[in-house]
Amino acid sequence: MRNAKLVTLITGAFLTLQVHAVNLLQVYQDALANDAVYASARANLSAGQEASVQGRANLLPLIGLSGSKQKITREDLPDTTSHGYTLSLSQPLFDIAAWQTYEQSKLSVAASEAAFASVQQDLILRVAQAYFDVLTAQDALTALQAQKVAISEQLASAKRNFEVGTATITDTHEAQSRYDLVVAQEFAAQNDIDIKRTALQQIIGKPPENLAILRKDVDLKQPEPAQIAPWVSSAEEQNYDVISKQLALEIAKRDITRNRAGHYPTVDLVASRSNTNQRNTVLGQTSTGTTNTVGVQWAIPLFSGFAVTSQVRQSIALEDKARSDLESSRRTAALNARQSYLGVNSGLAQVKALKAAEISSLSSLESNRLGYQVGVRINIDVLNAQQQLYQTQRDLAKTRYDTVMNSLRLKSAAGSLQEKDLVQINTILVEPAQP
Repeated sequence: MRNAKLVTLITGAFLTLQVHAVNLLQVYQDALANDAVYASARANLSAGQEASVQGRANLLPLIGLSGSKQKITREDLPDTTSHGYTLSLSQPLFDIAAWQTYEQSKLSVAASEAAFASVQQDLILRVAQAYFDVLTAQDALTALQAQKVAISEQLASAKRNFEVGTATITDTHEAQSRYDLVVAQEFAAQNDIDIKRTALQQIIGKPPENLAILRKDVDLKQPEPAQIAPWVSSAEEQNYDVISKQLALEIAKRDITRNRAGHYPTVDLVASRSNTNQRNTVLGQTSTGTTNTVGVQWAIPLFSGFAVTSQVRQSIALEDKARSDLESSRRTAALNARQSYLGVNSGLAQVKALKAAEISSLSSLESNRLGYQVGVRINIDVLNAQQQLYQTQRDLAKTRYDTVMNSLRLKSAAGSLQEKDLVQINTILVEPAQP
């Protein structure tokens, strides 16, 4: 008996774990581990961070060791064998092109980091959008199923009234047509849920579990600060795409200097040590020698077929392009910030209006049902009131999700979107009611 109770308790605990809903932050953690786009960006960051090491290499000493072993055979002369090695060192002392390459490499590392930060923000947006898309589809299906139940009750009432002669067959036909329509919409809604869950699965790498839902009584807040100007200003300066374009402009500027350095001299410190050993195979004579050299080597380019001049003109044109790209990025970031800010405020206003509309629609439905019972309303009035109520509920739920997403997009445009924003959203998510 005790074993049976123990098995029952364990089974109950297991089932409780099975139905436990995952929240937005847990889904995001799965995406960090499994999203292919994010993994690609992380690998690209690791590759980009090597640019500074490679750029600095042009300023460090170049040390090489070479050797040879030869057998020399000549007619009428004894064979000779020789072998030797040379150890050489070259240290740049004055090389503007190499220095500019190093400065560009540091900027390239910063650009890689900015690009990765942009992908991180994009992952947050993609996860949140896919998550709320699933919830939106679930809400639509739930509303349709509730509407189907209400219509079926109205259809049964119309049939009863027709049988007793208090209503016409028209009421039955109208209710039947509404019922058939909502059944078709239910199939489409179920298919939409499958599509949205598949989209979320593509990001997190596994089929999504039961998801926590948004609280019905949630009170969404206005963005802080409550003025649009600071958001736009932040977007123009701190948006990661803008930062990437700023770094690209700096790289282009240094590329001009690097190409102009093709006309400048270079100076290197050079040192070498050579050792040779020769042996006459007939006479058995051996001679050895060691040579040490230290000095300064310089080179002045005189003519390169106008290649350097052409490269300078090309880099100047690319600088103009980078400057235009930066301006375009700033305008786009500012536009996105304005649109998202207005979207949040508009969403808050719509949520407030739809809440009032939901209450009004519910009152209208009750009034029409009562009027139908006493004979002052017809069946179509009740059906229209039902449809209006459930449509308002769907619109209210979707507007809440859209408002939350616009708040995330606003922070992304301003370059301040972080994981903690998902933690904050998690506080307004709750376990779905069990059927």
